[in-house]
Amino acid sequence: VQLVESGGGLVQAGGSLKLSCAASGFNLDGNAIGWFRQVAGWTREGVAFISSDDGSAVYATAVKGRFTISSDVAKNTVYLDMNNLGPEDTGVYYCVADLQMRGWSFYVGAWTHWGQGVQVTVSS
Repeated sequence: VQLVESGGGLVQAGGSLKLSCAASGFNLDGNAIGWFRQVAGWTREGVAFISSDDGSAVYATAVKGRFTISSDVAKNTVYLDMNNLGPEDTGVYYCVADLQMRGWSFYVGAWTHWGQGVQVTVSS
């Protein structure tokens, strides 16, 4: 299993970015996938997930209404569309997947597979 993120960068507050996560070694369909982020000096926090049970999306309160998680099964790729970004969204964003998980989880330790992370920096 391999997860490779891309699409990070520097953006001004109010701007948008779209992160991609190319998955290999397994099929996205039917497996739990999602995104975490880590702000410098803080623990990793869950951002958005796609449930393995029914494909529904779940979001952290801090990003609800601004971020959208989606997947393209044909490309085996997960996306995170981020809009109206603020300095508080600055951090390293990680793609995650788990082949045994039912549903989703905001708990860091529940996820087996992690990407290398991609930096997102929002300037004020």
